[in-house]
Amino acid sequence: MRKLIISVLVLLSSQTFASSGHELQSATIDLGNKASLQRGAKYFVNYCLSCHSAKQLRYSRMAKDLEITPELVELNLMFTGEKIFDGMDISMRPQDAEKWFGVNPPDLSLIARSRGADWLYTYLKSFYIDESRPFGVNNSLFPKVGMPHVLADLQGLQRAVYKDVEIEGGGVRKEIDYLEIAEPGRMSEREYDKAMNDLVNFMTYMGEPAKMERHRIGSKVLMFILLMIGVFYLLKKEYWKDIH
Repeated sequence: MRKLIISVLVLLSSQTFASSGHELQSATIDLGNKASLQRGAKYFVNYCLSCHSAKQLRYSRMAKDLEITPELVELNLMFTGEKIFDGMDISMRPQDAEKWFGVNPPDLSLIARSRGADWLYTYLKSFYIDESRPFGVNNSLFPKVGMPHVLADLQGLQRAVYKDVEIEGGGVRKEIDYLEIAEPGRMSEREYDKAMNDLVNFMTYMGEPAKMERHRIGSKVLMFILLMIGVFYLLKKEYWKDIH
């Protein structure tokens, strides 16, 4: 039992902290907030969809769930000749992606389910200047990241501020203490936080589009079950009244 408890605690701590010891920041997920999901869809299409696909989600499904007309989706969220019933794919060929980035960027359909909303939210806020990296940036949550900071025009560029941490056996090592803005972007810190929350909200929806519908159906099923319990109880009394 003791080993089981320890294992559970280790698992839970791994969800809160990245491998670098980076504490995750909390994203506010509200799949009922259509305005947030619509803004998140805009950010995803403009900043993510050029390299990352989301093939498991169809434009038509997004239009229905987010309460956007198909005409507006085609006009504002579809730019490379897709059809409304197509999945959210990209035109970049895998061999070109490997040539330019060293790896084929993964499909993001299920990234929020595999990584978690808090991880994504923290990741999107944790890029900082690192001239030693191929794209000139690194990420304090995901060290040696192979992705450029595509949202730098919104957030700006951050620099890492380091602190000395003592290590066993004597000596110290440098560790990131916090990140600060070195070159401002088009958004304030609060505006960028809100934009990234909207983006993560949309990516959470993207990983499980039927979640809200399932919740609505589930509540109706529970009400039906509660109602039928009363009916079955009365039937039971009627069938067994002569015996009792």
